[in-house]
Amino acid sequence: MSAAAQPAVRTVRLWFCPDEELGPEVAAVLGEHWLDDHERRTLEQFLFDRDRRQYLLSHVLVRRVLALECGVPEKEADIWRSSRGRPFLRRPAGGLPRDGAELDFNLSHAGGHSAVGVVRRHRIGVDVERLDRGDQGFDTIVQTFARGEQAWVARAAPGRDRDQRVLRLWTLKEAYTKARGMGLGLPFDSFSFRLAEDRGVLGFRPPDDDHGRRWRFLELEPVPGVLAAVAVMAEENEELVLELRHGFPWSRRAPRTLSVPECVGSG
Repeated sequence: MSAAAQPAVRTVRLWFCPDEELGPEVAAVLGEHWLDDHERRTLEQFLFDRDRRQYLLSHVLVRRVLALECGVPEKEADIWRSSRGRPFLRRPAGGLPRDGAELDFNLSHAGGHSAVGVVRRHRIGVDVERLDRGDQGFDTIVQTFARGEQAWVARAAPGRDRDQRVLRLWTLKEAYTKARGMGLGLPFDSFSFRLAEDRGVLGFRPPDDDHGRRWRFLELEPVPGVLAAVAVMAEENEELVLELRHGFPWSRRAPRTLSVPECVGSG
């Protein structure tokens, strides 16, 4: 293959951070200086300390990641939210200080873990869930899936195996709908995945309103017992590489590099 025919390479970054990576006193100080009025109001609405701490850490994490990625100071990042609550970074009039192209990010947090995905151009969605969450309405969740997905879940033995299948589908569906900015506004049975037994997306059937785009999906287990999924809009002839970073990003620790699989066909 000639140099001109080499596929373009685009980097996707995923920052994964357990809550214990940042002490509560430090998190509180960062929140006081970095969070905007909307985030402060939301923080005050939580009744339980664990929920307040999770929200605080995840949102100071977002601002720290954005500062590293595009050079906008944590306090100055202007984050606006769509009518469905999806956050976006408002681009300064003069462009981003670092790599001035468009940047998209997405946040997920659950059970003491937060994940922030960042990509240049197009859209990204991420979701994270703990396997030890117990059967919290799993039967109801499965009923929202497409019929083929329900059958695939039912073929697994009850218990951890079946729960893992439910959460694999759930995180992928959440990641995709978050990338599109639709959240739960997109019925989960309007699109479907066909998954490998262990890990990996073998097929994807998009909803009727999304046949013109191409998507890449990646399943991860950043730490034992925690599942994460990433959905990234992609071009047909480009290579996607994901850099997975652990911990609160005080510095750029060496990442783990993973290849994002090719776009998949109908599920």
